[in-house]
Amino acid sequence: MSKEVRVRFAPSPTGPLHIGGVRTALYNYLFARKMGGKFLLRIEDTDQMRFVPGAEKYIQESLAWLGISADESPWKPGDCGPYRQSERKADYMQYALDLVEAGHAYYAFDTSEELEAMRERLTAARVVQPQYNSITRTQMKNSLTLPEEEVKARLASGDPYVIRVKIPRKEEVRLNDMIRGWVMVHSSTLDDKVLMKSDGMPTYHLANIVDDHLMGITHVIRGEEWLPSAPLHVLLYKFFGWEDTMPQFAHLPLLLKPNGNGKLSKRDGDKLGFPVFPLNWENQETGETAAGFREQGYLPDAFVNFLAFLGWNPGDDRELFSLEELVEAFSVERIGKSGTKFDIEKAKWYNEQYLRAKSDQELANYIIEDASKEGIELKQEVAEQAAGLTKGRITFPQDLWNESKFLFVPLTSFDEDVAAKKWNGDAVKVLTHYSEAITHYEGTFDAETAKTMLGASAEVEGIKLGKVMQAVRLAVTGSGAGPDLMEVFAILGAQEVSNRIQFALNTLPVIA
Repeated sequence: MSKEVRVRFAPSPTGPLHIGGVRTALYNYLFARKMGGKFLLRIEDTDQMRFVPGAEKYIQESLAWLGISADESPWKPGDCGPYRQSERKADYMQYALDLVEAGHAYYAFDTSEELEAMRERLTAARVVQPQYNSITRTQMKNSLTLPEEEVKARLASGDPYVIRVKIPRKEEVRLNDMIRGWVMVHSSTLDDKVLMKSDGMPTYHLANIVDDHLMGITHVIRGEEWLPSAPLHVLLYKFFGWEDTMPQFAHLPLLLKPNGNGKLSKRDGDKLGFPVFPLNWENQETGETAAGFREQGYLPDAFVNFLAFLGWNPGDDRELFSLEELVEAFSVERIGKSGTKFDIEKAKWYNEQYLRAKSDQELANYIIEDASKEGIELKQEVAEQAAGLTKGRITFPQDLWNESKFLFVPLTSFDEDVAAKKWNGDAVKVLTHYSEAITHYEGTFDAETAKTMLGASAEVEGIKLGKVMQAVRLAVTGSGAGPDLMEVFAILGAQEVSNRIQFALNTLPVIA
């Protein structure tokens, strides 16, 4: 029997969760569910200097909003905890010491000034990328260059140190990426990364490998930005003797700016007027804020559907998928290698499709809620009528009230441009007759009746109805465009339509 698939999403609580991170979580979740495996959430908080209060809760709330539920997490622990790296601190040091003992890592005592001097020296020698590597380490203060007794003395006296990995000088590192195929890197291009910092906390590279191994992770699906680190990770698996259980890697393509030039950032969203985070965010310490998709009116299922297509496709023309359907259709093989342009208009399109697919009863709740904020209480039946009338014109839930508000709030003004062009003597004649005809009408004033009576008024005045229809709309709605006008009349009722026409006749000047 094949081994159970176990994947993880491992964000750092250093701020709001970027949309690229959300996509990584989604792809991991879809893969785990498709393979009948487990999806883990691990908080990688080893960088205490960048830790931001509230960020962990933000991650939890974001995934919950999207319906991405972890099988194991800090809030739902399993057998492989703890699920915060800061709570595993003691374990990492022992693994780092094991590498030192095996000759795959070493102590480095260099001060920040000495490291800067090394970089300046290499830059002066026209080295493009100054690195602490297999060549430069021979000139630095570390356990490879210092006498053994001095190393022991420094350690005993508590001198500050880091533990660096010892990268082989001449070795080809190979990685078979599930998306990109074989990736080959020569070890001479790699530097001796720090594994344990001077504060006793591990770096991402060490903690990541140790945790994935201990948690039985079988597949690592993460962003393309981690591809340069993958050769180091492969070497660490080899150094630890874990090659047989090393997970398969899949590095996702970047999310690009709308113009395709570079990685999508918060600055791009601010500049172009769209969010790049799932929820609104406020830094509790600095007061910095950022907009979220949820608060701007995006539905979670529409957002998930949109997000899934930023780098993946089902292989056919289908575009609308529920989360369950995405699980069924998902495969890593259909993830592209190239970066994907972020298209906010497509996100809006998805939101429109999901909103319009909702019943009038569901949409009515949005209208009722927004109306109540303005002190207007609506009956369910009337709100449903308004929803049915306006849902073909909306992108966000709040648009329902914005588009239907005119039905429930008395008119106080009119579109000046439309009035200047369409409000004339013919319009006044037809509307005066129509208002008188309906003001005491007691029958069923449905859309068909409203249209018939309006047509009759135009005929009596000898005026073609088409010539005055925009003026009729202006008189009753205040604007020159909108939903089906006769349906609007049916919702308002004969008396309210008559009242609005009278207000327009008394307010708008007639164009000669």
